[in-house]
Parts: sequence; structure tokens; C-alpha cells
Amino acid sequence: MNVLVTGAAGYIGSHTCRLLVQSGCRVIGYDNLSQGHCAAFERATNGGRLVVGDLADTDLLQRTLTAEAVEAVVHFAALALVGESIEYPQRYHQNNVEGSASLIQALHHCGIKRLVVSSTTAIYGAPEIIPISEETPPAPINPYGQSKWDVECLLQEACQRDGLGFAALRYFNAAGAASDGLLGEDHSPETHLIPIVLQVALGQRDRIQIFGDDYPTPDGTCVRDYVHVNDLADAHLKALNLLQPGQKIQVNLGSGTGTSVLEIVEHARRVTGHEIPCAVASRRPGDPPCLIADNALARSMLKWKPQHSSLDSILTSAWRWHQRHPQGYPSSE
Repeated sequence: MNVLVTGAAGYIGSHTCRLLVQSGCRVIGYDNLSQGHCAAFERATNGGRLVVGDLADTDLLQRTLTAEAVEAVVHFAALALVGESIEYPQRYHQNNVEGSASLIQALHHCGIKRLVVSSTTAIYGAPEIIPISEETPPAPINPYGQSKWDVECLLQEACQRDGLGFAALRYFNAAGAASDGLLGEDHSPETHLIPIVLQVALGQRDRIQIFGDDYPTPDGTCVRDYVHVNDLADAHLKALNLLQPGQKIQVNLGSGTGTSVLEIVEHARRVTGHEIPCAVASRRPGDPPCLIADNALARSMLKWKPQHSSLDSILTSAWRWHQRHPQGYPSSE
């Protein structure tokens, strides 16, 4: 199968490209490289074809889809920082919503009916019922979550109007790295807890800031659901193989287990052998105490089961990556 992957040079995109190639797919990458890394895509695909372009360039998308005889698309290209989305909401609407609309238009023009999309549990906002199921009403509390829900609405319209088959996979907290240490997480700026904790272990930061230790959780710190990036990649492959024109799939992807900030730090101390100093800071506005997935629908519909999402597997693989790549991907690759 010829598969176009947008955001192919990013964190989850590159891991998914690798699995697609291993499964026998021919992968064509599409990325504007504003956040991604050429080295990530090259390592994932052994030097596969990468088209450098923006989602807003509908003509380039259409030419690429046609020239490469693309049969299905996996869509990762999006901005994904909550704080940044609050500061620059229009940027998030333009990139995430208008960019996805451009992609949907290109797919319609080329007669392609299968699209797997990276979505997020940020569409649910701060729900009262935990674990979070797909029955939870969408109630985004920031422009990032709103942009992702707007994309899902566009997809539902295209499904009804044009027979587009789509799978919207709603992630919880992606984490971990490839087991061989070749692919991993490299963001600038880095805002995710696990890479920041490991940067402290490497001596790149003085300490980890814990935003609030007085939440109604067992140890007072926020609890989140961490899912290994390889498990996310596996879900995309399963959705791609299952999806049919005119079908819609909207499922949560999480481990189904909650881990607190302090538990992450304590386990990272054991994995790395470093002290990892902490300092408690004020709560951040809008941080819910606990977010855990109900992943029953993904398990039943996709026949998906998280295989690598234990805390030990996540932290061990991430630590291997960060030790080998303390500065991230080499810019020369």
C-alpha cells in the first residue's frame, strides 16, 4: 500500500512511518520541517521519499498524491502546545483546522477515501468522570483542543458528504522511544514531563518543577495516562488496515493506567541512577487533577492492546534515547 504520512518527520509520525515500512507499506513523507527532523524520517524509512511542503499548499498535496499513487493518508501534521495555543489561537486554527481542510480537499480531488488522523483527548477538556470514555461530551478548554475537535467535525462532514473513511485517534500522553535508541522525542521547546525529567538526570536542567502538590490525588500531584509511542504507531497501523470508505472510527488511545508526577520522578531516579532534584511551584491554570483513558473501545474495535506502555518500558526506552542523543537529532542528517 502507498501511504502518505503528513508530519512524517515528527515524534509520533516517524515512529509510525517505521512501523508502516516494516509492515510492507511504501511510505511517502510530507512535512514542512517546522517541528520535525529530517534525520527522524530518514532513520524511520531508510532514506524514503520526503516531500517538504505545507498543508496549506493544496496543489502540492494533490500533485504528490497523484504522482505517488497514494491509496491512504495518515495525518500527524499539527501544532500541539496548549500554552502556545492560548497565546496564538489564530495560528492554531490556521495550521490545524485550515491545514486539515486543505488536506481533505486534496483527498477529495484525488478520490482517496481512507484517512487516519492524530487527534487528542484535549477535546474533552476537564471531564468529571474518570476514566474518560468516548461517550464524554467534547468540551475543549483551550484553542489546541478546540482546533482538534473542529478537525473531527470537518472529517464527519466529509464522511457524510463524500464518503471519506476516517479514524480519529484521541491520544493521551505519548511517551517513550524506539527500543533500539534510533528514534525518540526531540522538541524545542520541550514541554513534556518525561523528557524534562531525563534532561535533569543528564545535567541539562537543575531541577524538575512540580506544578502543585495539593491536588486530590494519592500523593497530591497530577495523575496522567502515559502511552508508549510504539503502541500509538501500532494503533495507526491497525486503524489503517481496518478502515473502509464511508466509515468513521473515533477512539481513545491510552494505557488505562494513571501515573502521578512524583511517581514518574521516583521511577526515573531508579532507571537513571540520578537524584533528579524537584521544586514545587504553583498550580498551572487549567490542569485537571486526573486524566485516565477508558480504552475499551480501541481494544474491541481496533483489536489494539498497549504492549509497551508500562512505566518501566516507557522510561527505559526514553532514557536510552536521551543518553545516546543528549542534544537530540543531529542537524547534519
